[in-house]
Amino acid sequence: MASVEIYDTTLRDGAQSEGISFSLGDKIHIVEKLDELGVRYIEGGWPGSNPKDAAFFKRVQKVKLRNARIAVFGSTRRVGIKAEEDKNVIMLVDSGASVATIVAKASALQVKHVLNTTREENLNMIENTIRYLKSKEMTVFLDAEHYFDGYKSDPEYALQCVRAGAEAGADCIVLCETNGGALPDEVEKAVKAAKKATGTPLGIHTHNDAGLAVANTLVAVKAGVTHVQGTINGYGERTGNANLCSIIPSLKLKMNIECISDEQLAKLTEISHFISELANQAPAPFAPYVGSSAFSHKAGYHMDGMQKWPEAYQHIDPTRVGNQQRTVVSELSGKRNISFLAQEMGIKLEARSPETKDLLQKVKQLESRGFQYEHAQASFEMLVRRATSDYVPPFELVDYMVVVESKRRQPTKTNTEDMLSEAMVKVKIGDELFHTAAEGNGPVNALDDALRKALLQYYPSLKVVKLVDYKVRILEESTGTESQVRVLIESSDGNEEWTTVGSSTNIIEASWMALADSLEYWLNKNEKTIRS
Repeated sequence: MASVEIYDTTLRDGAQSEGISFSLGDKIHIVEKLDELGVRYIEGGWPGSNPKDAAFFKRVQKVKLRNARIAVFGSTRRVGIKAEEDKNVIMLVDSGASVATIVAKASALQVKHVLNTTREENLNMIENTIRYLKSKEMTVFLDAEHYFDGYKSDPEYALQCVRAGAEAGADCIVLCETNGGALPDEVEKAVKAAKKATGTPLGIHTHNDAGLAVANTLVAVKAGVTHVQGTINGYGERTGNANLCSIIPSLKLKMNIECISDEQLAKLTEISHFISELANQAPAPFAPYVGSSAFSHKAGYHMDGMQKWPEAYQHIDPTRVGNQQRTVVSELSGKRNISFLAQEMGIKLEARSPETKDLLQKVKQLESRGFQYEHAQASFEMLVRRATSDYVPPFELVDYMVVVESKRRQPTKTNTEDMLSEAMVKVKIGDELFHTAAEGNGPVNALDDALRKALLQYYPSLKVVKLVDYKVRILEESTGTESQVRVLIESSDGNEEWTTVGSSTNIIEASWMALADSLEYWLNKNEKTIRS
């Protein structure tokens, strides 16, 4: 089996993504996760660019790694001085890393317009820097920046840069598709030319400006590169870098190329989401392989096929990348979706039964009124349970009232009025009626507090449930303040998270629906302990 080494640059290239800034502690945690994934090289940063990266290389030496080697990033020496006199090159040696990746121009136009030097001096910069770093017993990778654009405009000079790096002793020449605009056939042609020009191992580093970073990387591997660079989740400058979360499984599962083990591959989704959290980015639901919707099935026609043959509408078994199949329901769903999800809840519901047909019609009717169950599985579960003949709800709403009052007071420099929100709730639990009231920071908060005040008297363990997110979406903007609104509430008990939905032209009513579903869902899930 052929093999490829994976080089991750999330901590440098990925951190250049707009809106992402890793702390020193974040970077160390990411190193540990990437090592767990089986990545061969982890680029830690550029110590010459900022104090945080310089501190990283000191801290990371204390981390015990099983699979990865830490690489330090920098550039060739500056124009007109020797490598051993360039403080940024010296910092690469002093970083303590055993691997150095240096970037150099591989485009005659870039040399002329950006470096403002001669072609010969650029070649000297490449050779002199690599020889110096090799004399310090470092593994050296040359990032041949703008190689593909350089090859298009002046192929001979681009290849001269590749040969200069190889002759100076570079361990790998990484061909960089820096501006992200090359097409796969152009990448293939330029890689083959570089492979013909040198026997030194080649690598690939692509950007996603044309949406082709992953495709160009895979084409380059087919053309002969054995070293692949990219970032987790495709983070990077502009539109991002090549996404390792797509590249790694494609190499291993589609091209039969070894890069990490099966056990490591099964951690891919978890590690993708872990790094998303540290980057303060929501995990992309539609990301290939690792997204929450990557293996979701909505259409009834698809679900029917999936139940007959699991490969009908999935290109791989999702568990191989640590993901899972999901069935969602909507107005596009069929009876089999309803039946399948009910079975997952432990409720036996035949696809052809009248109950299933009624449930499907109800889902379609509710979705026409603004409900959406694709990302509110907890509300769907309650819909199914309430449709069963033996279901006994843990509580029933009798009525509620919400008052929002503005109290004007003597003006001050900071405030001229107070807002008061108060909710009164009547709920029935068994044969008992509870009537409670509460003030809150807004009407929904007041409603939540009043309902909890009633339920906690009977279900004290409910106190662990917290609302962690609240979203409102206007569904019919053209009708202004009369618009139908959809409310999504995300809740957590510290172990599990779930989402519920409500929809109405009245935002308070929509909020109540989602709120009541959330608490009822948890009480049903924890029926054995709710009275403890």
